Amino acid sequence: MKVGCIGLGDIAQKAYLPVLATRPGVELHLQTRTPATLTRVADGLHLPPGQRHADLDALLAQDLDAAFVHAPTQVHPDIVTRLLEAGVPTYVDKPLAYELADSARLVALAEERGTSLAVGFNRRFAPGYAQCADHPRDLILLQKNRIGLPEEPRTMILDDFIHVVDTLRFLVPGPVDDVTVRARTEDGLLHHVVLQLAGDGFTALGVMNRLSGSAEEILEVSGQDTKRQVVNLAEVIDHQGRPTVRRRGDWVPVARQRGIEQAVFAFLDAVGEGRTLSARDALTTHELCERVVREVQERAAA
Repeated sequence: MKVGCIGLGDIAQKAYLPVLATRPGVELHLQTRTPATLTRVADGLHLPPGQRHADLDALLAQDLDAAFVHAPTQVHPDIVTRLLEAGVPTYVDKPLAYELADSARLVALAEERGTSLAVGFNRRFAPGYAQCADHPRDLILLQKNRIGLPEEPRTMILDDFIHVVDTLRFLVPGPVDDVTVRARTEDGLLHHVVLQLAGDGFTALGVMNRLSGSAEEILEVSGQDTKRQVVNLAEVIDHQGRPTVRRRGDWVPVARQRGIEQAVFAFLDAVGEGRTLSARDALTTHELCERVVREVQERAAA
């Protein structure tokens, strides 16, 4: 299987390439516009010259079976459009695009072409979070905080808070009939944002504080007098009378702990089996993020 990787930044190098490079049956092709990076990364993977490409045209000429897009978000629409028009099943880092219209267009194009399009919401595959889907979930709380990183609202929400939004959507136990957004914006920068999703018998809260003093991610799901807590995707604590702690094994790769390995394998398995994956559900997450962006902007302008 010929698999292209477009964009060789930190996320590709640290998370995706170690998985793709060790997947049996994958012939890996790299593409970036930065020659020094292409050489360094390809040399590290011992790839021959024929699997190194300086532009997208050269990569597409390889008759790819699948592609992974890890380029900056602002170029996602152009790259993904080219791949889908060429009939290449495509996995793209979240978000599909900064603008909802672009995301919707890409999903529609994939459906028109009958080509797989998957968005990298790896937390749905992370073992600690996947286990929470089997736990009572009357109340869900997910915090994903940072240190000293207030940011322009659309960028922060689509590049980072989108993980919180999608994880809440994944874990809510029923239809959402109430959406509430709270935020603090100062000098055009978003300091914190809170999203509440509620439905019959449940409430889900997603929190991001970019001035929290700590870089952390903590998920709690509770109900029926029990609670499960996942700390930084690595430690699972069950509370039922007294806490029981399960930690990531010493030899468990970070990509597996964070669900990236599982997401990659699920995508490649679908491609190999001829199954077409839809990004329609992922688009719903983008639509909810757009609602958050607009409410944050409206509050800031009031």
